[in-house]
Amino acid sequence: MVTPEIAEKIRQLEEKYAAMGQNLSAYLDGLLYADYLTYWDYIQLDVLLNLQHPRTPIPDERIFIIYHQITELYFKLSLQAIEQIALAPVLSAEVFITQLKRINNYFHSLISSFEIMVDGMDKEQFLQFRMALLPASGFQSGQFRMIEIGSTRLINLVYEPMRPPLKEAPLKEVLENIYWRSGATELATGKKTLTLRQFELKYMDDFLQMATQYEYHHLEARYQQLSPADQAIVAPLLKEYDLNVNVRWPLVHYKSAVRYLHKTPEDIAATGGTNWQQYLPPKNKRIVFFPELWTEADLDNWGKLAMDHY
Repeated sequence: MVTPEIAEKIRQLEEKYAAMGQNLSAYLDGLLYADYLTYWDYIQLDVLLNLQHPRTPIPDERIFIIYHQITELYFKLSLQAIEQIALAPVLSAEVFITQLKRINNYFHSLISSFEIMVDGMDKEQFLQFRMALLPASGFQSGQFRMIEIGSTRLINLVYEPMRPPLKEAPLKEVLENIYWRSGATELATGKKTLTLRQFELKYMDDFLQMATQYEYHHLEARYQQLSPADQAIVAPLLKEYDLNVNVRWPLVHYKSAVRYLHKTPEDIAATGGTNWQQYLPPKNKRIVFFPELWTEADLDNWGKLAMDHY
């Protein structure tokens, strides 16, 4: 029996497909013969569980791979949320609140679960399989760099002493001086590591394209477009985001690096050549997405309280 409700939905479907020049009857045939959707097919479970390809027979390498894959999926969700704010046709405090809460939840999950990397692997196993992965490094996460670019003015991603001559420079020149490029140079010679050269070859064009697209649409710029009343509501969430990405996240990495690499002679090589002892601590690099939201005292002590906590 066709109820009035079902009849109305069929009418709406006919209108929908007619507007596209399509015949509803053909689509109903497809629905009639289609199999029921299953959970494992919907999330591509078999594909997902076969995306781990260890380079060694050492068991804990699989932990290392899976955690990094999970991290990249959270980064993808964060970039989607940033895009929702950056490209919102009608900007409001509600848009910011919804998406910032999501991003902060993603990073809270990553930060709180990082114990998997700190204490969740056997140290000797890690040191064995990590040497087989050179020169690959988590430093090479293109999505994390895109999160940075989508969050703030590009000049804020340059070390402070280098900013004055770049304030009026083209984006390409600013990008060439972005802080992380000096985080993957050889200590003895100052030359780029292979890790950095691979990374730049893969992503620099994409980074410039995104920086251009987001030049007036990054989170900092969009925040400044809000009314003072809305800014007061959004500011605490932006500060939490700033701390999550620029203080807490690098600090848990620093803790992990100290746990596994601090006393080994291969410590620099084991992270693909990255000088992590200078590069990871927030108090050293002092990258801040929203400097206008912090006091001078906050900026002078950037990362110190969190360093004490971790």
